[in-house]
This record gives sequence, structure tokens and C-alpha cells, in this order.
Amino acid sequence: MPAPTIVSLDAVVIGAGQAGLAAAYYLQQRGLRFVVLDEHPAVGHVWATRYDSLRLFSPAWASALPGYAWPGRQRRYPTKDEAADYLRRYAAHFRFPLALGQRVVQVAPAAAPEQGYTISTAQGQHYRARYVLVCTGAYNAPRRPAFAPELHAEVVQLHSSAYRRAGQLPGFGPVAVVGSGNSALQIAADLAATGRPVYAAYHEQTPTLPNNTAMWVFLTATGMLRIPTHSVLGRRLRERPEAVVSGDLARLRTFANVHFIGRAEGVEAGTRLRGQQATTPALEAVVWATGYGPAFDWIRVPVFDAHGRPVHQRGLTAAPGLAFLGLPWLGTRSSALMGGVGADARHVVEVLLKKT
Repeated sequence: MPAPTIVSLDAVVIGAGQAGLAAAYYLQQRGLRFVVLDEHPAVGHVWATRYDSLRLFSPAWASALPGYAWPGRQRRYPTKDEAADYLRRYAAHFRFPLALGQRVVQVAPAAAPEQGYTISTAQGQHYRARYVLVCTGAYNAPRRPAFAPELHAEVVQLHSSAYRRAGQLPGFGPVAVVGSGNSALQIAADLAATGRPVYAAYHEQTPTLPNNTAMWVFLTATGMLRIPTHSVLGRRLRERPEAVVSGDLARLRTFANVHFIGRAEGVEAGTRLRGQQATTPALEAVVWATGYGPAFDWIRVPVFDAHGRPVHQRGLTAAPGLAFLGLPWLGTRSSALMGGVGADARHVVEVLLKKT
């Protein structure tokens, strides 16, 4: 049986989202031969398939990737479809070399250390590159509480990653939304607008912030978005829960059919959720807006901690040429935002090339 054909490149970028495209921009600027691999059929697919009411947390003027401004009114908060379109335009404008529909199933050290890594896809493509930039998002394995399996089969369970619109959930009776982030608030409001009873398992001590032009001007002008991860202030902020948009929380509280039960603590009688403040009636459905965990078992390089999270310094691992982008607090407070990933991408590419 003939050996598989291996395409040799300088770099392979895994993921064609905002982090991967920012990495591609700086690799292209430095004249490297590279490819951007993505398992989805189109650039922007993840944004395009999120829930209908999703908008960027940041305004257009604060959300540009390097070298290409957002079209249209700069003070607006773009919809998820506008975000997907922007990423497609960005990739097309710079004519990045893309290989879509290619799910990476393994990254492993090459036989000779100077060759870097071999990258294999489920579709049978093989690459060899000195640099590998993993840009698959801020973790991507949907996470649910340990007590979720205690709910009976008749209670429909849906993670926020699979939620699109209120009509997905059956019936007209009680539904719970579990989570203390912006997605939880927006999904709960979606469901509340239908008139059905909604029980928000929301931690009341979650900090809030306004989300308006004045706030973004303040964050930009004062350098708050550039607070380094490992500074004293950065460490303090990382220990706190992420703030939610105060306006979204206030709007949710205006619905008479929304009931706040506090942070979810367990299941009772197989159909009810117990919160810190109250217990729901028997539920028809639960939406888990409880975040994501790491899923990097396809990377056969020992750069992870006991919980499967990458160990890195501003995206750079101890393995030569292997880096991560798009993780929360990767370098600064804005690392996971569309407008902040460019600075991390530039740093990673510059340092990788300096080490060669």
C-alpha cells in the first residue's frame, strides 16, 4: 500500500474563525507557505449557526480583525449573520489558502524534530509543518452540570450550542435556562417572549456592566482591554466571574413570566431543578447555557494540564512551533474578543519566527 501523500508547508492553522484568520493575516504578511484547515463547509459557519438573536458583545468599530474594517455603521452591534459575513469577506479579501471541510483528527510530532509536526484530517489529507497554530475556539466541548443526567427522559435537554430559536423546545409549559452568562440571559429572553413560564437558574452575584459606546470608549482609552493576563490586576479579574450586560439582565427582569431561582444546585423528583433560592415546578425542557470545556485529545503533544487545558505563555507552548490562539485571557482581557485576537496573533507569529 503506497504511503500517503504529505503536503509540506511552513505552517498549518487549525480553525478558520476569527483567531485563525488573524493568524493567517500575519503569516501571509511574513511570506510563509501555509494553509488554514477547518472542519466546516464555510468560513463563519460557527457564527452563522448560533442562536438567531445573538449579537456581538462589542460594537463594529471595536471588533475589526487586522487590516480590514467592518463595513457599514460602526457604532452598531453586529448580528451573528453579519459576523459570519464579515469573516467570509475577510478571508476572501486576503485570498487566504483555505481547506474547508477538513476535520483535523491528529497533530503529532514528525519523525524528525526539525520537520515539526504531522497533521492528519478525517478526510485523509496529511500535512507537515514546522509551525502549528491551534485556533479552534475558546474550548468547544459543551459542558453540563454533573446532575444533568438525573433529569428524566421526558424533560428535553438542549445545550446552548444547539439552541437556535424558541420553537425548538416542545410544548408551552415551564422551561429552565441554566447559566450566568450573556448567552443564558439572551436565550431566556427569547423563550420568555413566547409567554411560557421561564425559570432562570442565574447566580445573583454575577457582576454586570453596561454595554454602550461610552463604556467601549472608556475601556479603549484607559487600556482596560489590554490588561495583561499575569499582572496583579489581571489575576484579580480572572478570579471573578465574567460580567454580563446589565441591560440584558434588566430586560429579562421585566418579563412577568420569568422567575429567578438562583444558581442551580441539583435535580428533584427527576423533573424539577433546585436553585439556591427556589425550586422549579415540573419542567418540559432545560437549556444548559453552562459553557464549554477543553477537547484537545487529538493533539498528541504533552502540552496540557491535568484538566486538559493548554499550558502556555501568551499562546506559546513549551513544544517548539506549537501555539494556541483565541483562548480567554490568552494574553490580555480582550484575547477572546474579535477585536482583541489580532494582537495575540501578531505576538505569536513574531515570537515563533524569532525562535527559528
